[in-house]
Order: sequence, then C-alpha cells, then structure tokens
Amino acid sequence: MSFFTDELMKCTDEFEGRKCIGNAMYIPLGENNRLKIFFTTLGYADHYEALSISAIDKNNGVIDKTTIKFADVWGKKQVNNPNFQGGITPYIWNNGMDVDWYVYHPTPRDMEQLSEQINDYAELFMEQSMELQESPAMTMSM
Repeated sequence: MSFFTDELMKCTDEFEGRKCIGNAMYIPLGENNRLKIFFTTLGYADHYEALSISAIDKNNGVIDKTTIKFADVWGKKQVNNPNFQGGITPYIWNNGMDVDWYVYHPTPRDMEQLSEQINDYAELFMEQSMELQESPAMTMSM
C-alpha cells in the first residue's frame, strides 16, 4: 500500500469491504452504490489539502461528488515550529520520492473527525433492503 491508502485506511475503519486501487479507495454502500475516496490538491501541485469523495452507482456512474477540505474539518493547528508561529493548515506533501504530512501530523481524534465526515456523506447513498424501506402505513394500504 502507499502512504495515501494507509492514511485512507485510518479514517475508514468502520467500513467493511474497502478496496484500494492505486491511491483511491472504494467502499461498497449496498448492491449498486460505492464511494470513491482519494486525496486531492486544491491548486498547489503536490499539496494534498482535501479528500475528494464521489458516490457512484455501478450502472449509472457518478451520482454526486464533494470535497472535504482539511481546513474545514480541522482548522489551523498549532505546532512547535518557529516557522509556523500562527499554526498551519494540515496537508500531505509529495516531495518527489517522499510523501508525508507537512509539519503537522493528524492525531487519532483528527482522523475520527474526518471519519465522521466520510460517514455522514456515505449515509446519504447507502442502499437499504426493501423490507427496511417499507413503512407500516404502506403495508396497511396494500
């Protein structure tokens, strides 16, 4: 696995059936729907500042997509580095052969917060069985 997929694994523990292909992760949300998650840049080459998430129907393609910016989830983080006295917004830096978080490394709590964002998005597209979708009112009217 790559650094990117290792980090994706940290923030998707609660999902079963995860598969990594290249630097992207796919998560099943039912029979037809999947999530595709990968780290993305926001205008600066090799500065991965966000997660790109797509909900995909395997028969019809992309249903929806969004970007979760680390700045929106975590804000600025204080570090013990005199070059960043005002703090730093976390991002992953690809410096040629070396890939790692730049200055600030997310804590387990940070990854939980990111996981909550992913889970909230996934819930919008999770498929339920027909039994769960039928309400008592529908059953009575038939």
